[in-house]
Amino acid sequence: MEIRNRVVLVTGGAQGIGRAMVERFAAEGARGIGVADLDGPGARKVADAVGGVGLAVDVTREADIQRAVAETEARFGPIDLLCSNAGVVYSDAPGWTAVSQTDEQWNRSWNVHVMAHMWAARAVLPGMIERGGGYLLNTVSAAGLLGLIGDTAYTAAKHAAIGFAEAVAINHGDQGIGVSVLCPQAVATQMIEHDHEQAVRAATADGILQPAEVADAAVRGLAEERFLILPHPEVQMYVEHRASDHDRWLAGMRKFRRTLYADDSHMSFARPRQEATEEQP
Repeated sequence: MEIRNRVVLVTGGAQGIGRAMVERFAAEGARGIGVADLDGPGARKVADAVGGVGLAVDVTREADIQRAVAETEARFGPIDLLCSNAGVVYSDAPGWTAVSQTDEQWNRSWNVHVMAHMWAARAVLPGMIERGGGYLLNTVSAAGLLGLIGDTAYTAAKHAAIGFAEAVAINHGDQGIGVSVLCPQAVATQMIEHDHEQAVRAATADGILQPAEVADAAVRGLAEERFLILPHPEVQMYVEHRASDHDRWLAGMRKFRRTLYADDSHMSFARPRQEATEEQP
């Protein structure tokens, strides 16, 4: 997909990767851009800079996403490309087990990283199919392909997001619907600034990209209509290793986890959650 003369809607567009994509799409000649974000003033500021429309949107509410689609289309016409980009992070602290996070954290991670993609697709797919074409770009993260040590809810939701995107591609590719998943590792955004130290160590092992670099990769991937867009090239190798020998890959990840926590001698991962109170987020 070429961006020139296209109508685009970007969720999570007030900052980070979303903002960088808005700016890059504008530079590519998009005809109109909707910028949706929980931070309404931030979304409007970004949109004003590119002649777009800024929208206060909570992607955990389907009605908000439908409204964002309707307002963007009322301003610019039918949406050609919907970028479902919003994200949140927590961590497995303080218990540091795969079941440490609260139900509230699990539910919000699921709604932001899975249901928001589905609600966005539900809002635009009928029109795209009727017109004979359209494109969905879902920001997923390399965690959807590999996992993120230190944030189990994020890992599980991102894996599900990959599965949903694959389902859309399989079911609707013959109707002219393109689907890509943007899967970077660490990016210099507020999310990584607010994440827990151990999760950051895991995510940054192959370096930290700037949001503009990820936006560049997104535009290249869209032009080639690749399903997997991998701004960190190392991820392709990891995916292949995982697929070729899953048990060996799991063993390697456990070894990597031990390395990440090597300096945390005070932490015993066999202890019950209530005994690990010194590790607060």
